[in-house]
Amino acid sequence: MVLIAENLHIISKTTKEAILNKDDEYIINIVKKAFQNGLRVFDLNIGPAKGPLVGSMEYLTNLLNKNFDVDFSFDTSNFAEMRTGVSLLSSKKAEKSFLNSVCADVEKMNTGFEIAGEFGANVIALAFDPAKGIAKTSDERLELSFNIFENAASFGILENKVYFDPLVLPLSVAQEQANVVLETIRMLKEGMGEVQTIVGLSNISNGSPKEIRPLLNRVFLVLAMGAGLDSAIVDGFDVETVRVYKMIRDEIAGNNAAELSSLDSLYFSLYNAVNCFDDIDEIKYDKSNKDELSIIKAARVLLNKEIYSHSFFV
Repeated sequence: MVLIAENLHIISKTTKEAILNKDDEYIINIVKKAFQNGLRVFDLNIGPAKGPLVGSMEYLTNLLNKNFDVDFSFDTSNFAEMRTGVSLLSSKKAEKSFLNSVCADVEKMNTGFEIAGEFGANVIALAFDPAKGIAKTSDERLELSFNIFENAASFGILENKVYFDPLVLPLSVAQEQANVVLETIRMLKEGMGEVQTIVGLSNISNGSPKEIRPLLNRVFLVLAMGAGLDSAIVDGFDVETVRVYKMIRDEIAGNNAAELSSLDSLYFSLYNAVNCFDDIDEIKYDKSNKDELSIIKAARVLLNKEIYSHSFFV
């Protein structure tokens, strides 16, 4: 599984200004913090890259390449900027990079797949048709993914180079959609050969109080891993979420030498419950332990077993 750091994005006004002003020190410090937390792939999110942001992908790619041994996700709707970024890499790094993203819009698909085919890059494909809006059901998302995949194949893109994003919506806005995303991940893994799956993890907690956002992100990642998730764009500064991911990864591989703590055992039980189609209500935990209770509350809300409210976690 691949974790991609989300922290270089123009949504942050301060980061946008740093990119515009070519503030090397600021940007290097962001990357260094996530790098020290074990992240080795960085999402360069420059949005539509219009006006003064034109040329930003070249600047960021060269700066990171000069100072770190990392891989890249080129996140922009400006395909000229996307192509510039991947063209600056060695052939080996280009093949490991991600083009973020294409959708069911034919023109955008064709352009993105042309670039991916030229450089051998991975493609993040959104299960989204701009003409119809965000699909509400897992079946609709799966149908969109099939259509996109057929187009990818026509450009010679291999199955395992396409990463489908079923589109995570904020829990506080569309609670039922968290479970739909998990269902979509499972259906994609079961029905589409070697295609990969990816989510923008922090989207699940957008609009939630900042003190509970890491918990929601972390528990959703565990549940999504159980459903078969292959990659996630995450907060590279979130030490605990990255640690839990590594714990589950190592537990699956049988590489954890020490006995798991009670919290880690609970996380792994949630992973197993989703993976084995079990009911999380059968999981035993210490109800007097505040942290364990919070994890279970988050899981129940994410699986639509409890109605979400900010106060539910107080």
